[in-house]
Amino acid sequence: MSSDLFGVVVNYRLGPREQYPRECILQFPGINSRSEASQLIGRKVSWTDGKNNTIIGVIVAPHGNNGLVRARFRRGLPGQALGTEVKIIG
Repeated sequence: MSSDLFGVVVNYRLGPREQYPRECILQFPGINSRSEASQLIGRKVSWTDGKNNTIIGVIVAPHGNNGLVRARFRRGLPGQALGTEVKIIG
């Protein structure tokens, strides 16, 4: 895995009656199984808007069996972050 791997914010983590704004579901290209996704656990990710605002998060768990991962961010991502890129920084 290279350190300049980009992923996409798919959605927030959802519960039956609530959503968790600090946790997001991410999809990385080329990661297609739960075992590949579990190797990303502990890596830091960053989301940047068009300006100078950056929000840092950590991949905490795989999500499902098709290579999605769950990341917990320091601050909740805004709604316009859905569908945008995140970058693995460490």
